[in-house]
Amino acid sequence: MGLSPAIRRPIADVLAALLTLMAICWALSVPRYLGLGFYPQQFFAAILALVLPIAFLELPARRFSHRTVVPWYDVALALIAFASVSWIAVGYPQFVLQIFAKPAEVWIPGIIITLLTLECLRRATGWTLVLIICAFLLYALFGDLLPGRLQGRAQNWQLLAGYMALDSNGILGLPISVAGTVVVAFILFGTLLGITGGSNFFTDAAMLGMGRFRGGSMKIAVLASGLFGSISGSAVANVVGTGVVTIPMIKRDGYPGHKAAAIEAVASTGGQLMPPVMGASAFLMAEFLAIPYSDIVAAALVPAILYYVALFIQADLDAARMGIRPVPKSEIPARRTVARGLHFILAFAVLIWLLFWKGYQPERAALWSAVVLIATSFAIGYRGSRPALRAIFGSLSRCGHSVVEIILISAASGLVIGVLNVTGLSFNLTYLLVQIGGNNAFILLTLSAIVCIILGMGLPTLGVYVLLAALVAPALIKVGIDPIAAHLYVLYFGMMSMITPPIAIAAFAAASLAKAPAMATGWAAMKFGWVAYIIPLLFVFSPTLLLHGAPWEIALAVTTAVVGVWLVSIGLAGYFAGLLTPGVRVLFGLAGLLALIPSGAFPQAVVTDVIGVACGFALMVWRLMSRKPATAKDTVES
Repeated sequence: MGLSPAIRRPIADVLAALLTLMAICWALSVPRYLGLGFYPQQFFAAILALVLPIAFLELPARRFSHRTVVPWYDVALALIAFASVSWIAVGYPQFVLQIFAKPAEVWIPGIIITLLTLECLRRATGWTLVLIICAFLLYALFGDLLPGRLQGRAQNWQLLAGYMALDSNGILGLPISVAGTVVVAFILFGTLLGITGGSNFFTDAAMLGMGRFRGGSMKIAVLASGLFGSISGSAVANVVGTGVVTIPMIKRDGYPGHKAAAIEAVASTGGQLMPPVMGASAFLMAEFLAIPYSDIVAAALVPAILYYVALFIQADLDAARMGIRPVPKSEIPARRTVARGLHFILAFAVLIWLLFWKGYQPERAALWSAVVLIATSFAIGYRGSRPALRAIFGSLSRCGHSVVEIILISAASGLVIGVLNVTGLSFNLTYLLVQIGGNNAFILLTLSAIVCIILGMGLPTLGVYVLLAALVAPALIKVGIDPIAAHLYVLYFGMMSMITPPIAIAAFAAASLAKAPAMATGWAAMKFGWVAYIIPLLFVFSPTLLLHGAPWEIALAVTTAVVGVWLVSIGLAGYFAGLLTPGVRVLFGLAGLLALIPSGAFPQAVVTDVIGVACGFALMVWRLMSRKPATAKDTVES
């Protein structure tokens, strides 16, 4: 009783392709050109009406289980979901005016949509985010029973159901508006990169550029995962997508399995912090702060580069310490082969030009870049092949399937935002955090970092950011921290939950691919990703690292930060011109921390920069002058 694969797959593919086409039409303002007028929430409801049935058709009730036939009850739930959301979409102009009257035609579909959205979310991401959202909904119903500052306004359950399903602060609110338009456009761009050979080009370019150097396999993993992760919507998906290639390559070169997995996990997680997509958080951040998307990209660029500089340097030093050889020449692609793929860079150049110089909306810029990508791929191709027209059209359904999880998370995140708005919980939490922090920015930042890591454990990127942007960022802004710095701060520490034990889901996913101990991989990932725990504190106290300030101040801050990252990485790796003693490692680390402090952090910060850089270079010169010939012992892992 149910749908066989022969029936289920075409239906799901058509729904997914229709989802992508609708997002494209909305991004290009096709309804306006056709003279069609309707509420944006009607469009978002139509998107959700496609996503929920796809989820029930594609995702089994038991996660990670395999099924060939979709059972009858999932078919029924898919039809109920489609009918309920379509009912809201069609009748939205009348229903939205009747929310507070609590008619049955509003609250009944509201309950159905809320429950089915949470069930689809559970199938896609697990119980963690679902339980958190359920806790918020229970707070909305019984918040008046809590004591002290956390006491809220209890809501009527019928009113709450209608509000969550119809209001622009609920399921059909800001998160799904970003996911259903901007994210779809960028995921389509990323899907086309895979179909046209662009992903292979970037991997080949990384191998050509780094394969001839020591520890080339690790550096290839860092570059490839960073490039792929910058347009990927999930750290775990990035680990799985690139790790199947990079982790065996690193292990084959003699690296321990847990460290190979840790490097991949850290590199993949960093992709969620690297523009342009940043796990879809960049677009939502721009909407939350009501500033241009280009401002978010500019602010996030230097911290993300420092993240990868630290990882790259540690990979290099570890390779030197362990005697890891370059990648065999036979596996490095020819320059001529890679040069034929340079046309892929043109699509990214168009994307940057449209975003920063022409001021296009992100979704439009991504779509035009996709057109350029298709055109150059048909004209030039890569590795002697060109994409088939059928594959290009197939990218519509592939993109639709790829964004299902992100849209589900976005819709569910709207429930959290809705509860915060109707109960006053957002204000109460802000007040409570500020009160605990005693209006001391450093104490509040430390407390917020802990809260962010705990709340982020087990959650996807977008879910992490929405929760933290609503719960923690307002408290940071309240004590005078720059809004962009506050939002990037919570994003960084929320993402660090991906590699921070005990629930480091990106590290654990990489560990499973490497067949390595999970906890050992998590601790190694924390070491490789150390800079992400430090950089947020620096750009909060000195926005020069966010490119805010005079050009000379920015240049000085970035330069000393790079030197500081280098010095601390030497201390952590324990190698520079030979193995380092514990005392010398500590000296390198201290010099690096002094150099890392941005010049604008406090009045005497320039002095600490000078001391740190001078001491660091002095240590380097001393090590180079006292270097001894390498012995077999030098290549043994300490």
